[in-house]
Amino acid sequence: MDVKPTRSLAATFVTDTTSPPAPRPRWLRRGRFDLVEIADVITALICFAITNATLTNQNANQPGHHAPGLLLLLAFLTCAPLALRTRFPLAAWTASTLAVIGTSLVVSVGASGYLLVALLVYSLCLYAVAVRCRPRIVIAAAAVTVVGAGFLEPGAVPEAVFLAVSPLLIGAVVRQRRSGERQLEEQERRHSGERALLEERQRIARELHDVVAHHMSVIAIQAEAAPYKTADPPPELVESFADIRASALAGLSELRRVLGVLRTGQQDTAPQPGLDDLDTLLDSARSGGVTVTVTRSGNPVPLPEGVDLSAYRILQEALSNAMRHAPGSHVRLHLAYRPDGLALDVSNDVDPKAVLVLAGEDRAGGGGGGGGGGGGHGLVGMRERTTMLGGSLDAGPTADGGFRVAAVLPVSPPGEAA
Repeated sequence: MDVKPTRSLAATFVTDTTSPPAPRPRWLRRGRFDLVEIADVITALICFAITNATLTNQNANQPGHHAPGLLLLLAFLTCAPLALRTRFPLAAWTASTLAVIGTSLVVSVGASGYLLVALLVYSLCLYAVAVRCRPRIVIAAAAVTVVGAGFLEPGAVPEAVFLAVSPLLIGAVVRQRRSGERQLEEQERRHSGERALLEERQRIARELHDVVAHHMSVIAIQAEAAPYKTADPPPELVESFADIRASALAGLSELRRVLGVLRTGQQDTAPQPGLDDLDTLLDSARSGGVTVTVTRSGNPVPLPEGVDLSAYRILQEALSNAMRHAPGSHVRLHLAYRPDGLALDVSNDVDPKAVLVLAGEDRAGGGGGGGGGGGGHGLVGMRERTTMLGGSLDAGPTADGGFRVAAVLPVSPPGEAA
């Protein structure tokens, strides 16, 4: 026997033709238990008891008696598919169809309680098919319902049409609603990521404005004061310094015009932090429940303000996430001063009492911001800062189950270095 057709047939009834079940609301879940599946099992047991009693009474009133074991088996086959409809809707509907047809051929059910219970189980399984299965399967199930009803009871075709249409219409409405909800959730996730990226870029732009504006102001002031440092300066020198001052002021005005709109609320007059404030940041992290070990290599040199600020923010975000996601863990921080830039390496060990995430996106909607610093978006802000400086960022889990963030921040952009 060929294995491929068998696997294809099994996939048709189990996985290939069905979409994943929709997530249940919280009030329908209790830990690992699904209240809908539990309700299906309870309903199936009640239907089994009613069906067995009905078939037993009919068997006693008819001349041809069937064995009690056979009636018990028929009742079980009729009601058992209801317990499977959530996980295997097509297989449950197929089993329910075969059970109803087989029982009708073996036992004369007529318009009895058995038929009502069988129709209830069949309708619920057909509804599951309409919600979960592909359209061609749904159409085939409706056709089988009408044809099967006409075969078993030729005069019951209108009732069969109603039986097929009602669950299918309800299932189509529910399916369309779930599809719309999934699309809205997907759009919300996408917009949330875009919003996080824009907010972090705005924050970087505001800090960049502060750094560049300071240097432009210094240039303008020095250009204005330079002619007075020399007795009787040549007119050409005075004119050159005046042009430098005018260009600096024009650039400063243009910078404020472009980036000033990003400022919100009151002006922040506090100085921007840097690696000189690292000790304060480490004290805050240690008070938050983590152990931090700091090592340095290379020759510490003054860094450009943009690199200094970005390095501080990256370390602040990493330590904030360590405090939030891995309290009690040991964090190792290494700063390597290189001729061409600064390398940061932050890693944490395994903490069996906490989730080992050092710098991933906050699933609960929060973010790193210990001390009011983090942008609230984890890796989004780190990558934006390293990309802005022309650097690189590598973040991910380690072999021992911890997490590691490694960033390289060049002292000058690649174009300038070239």
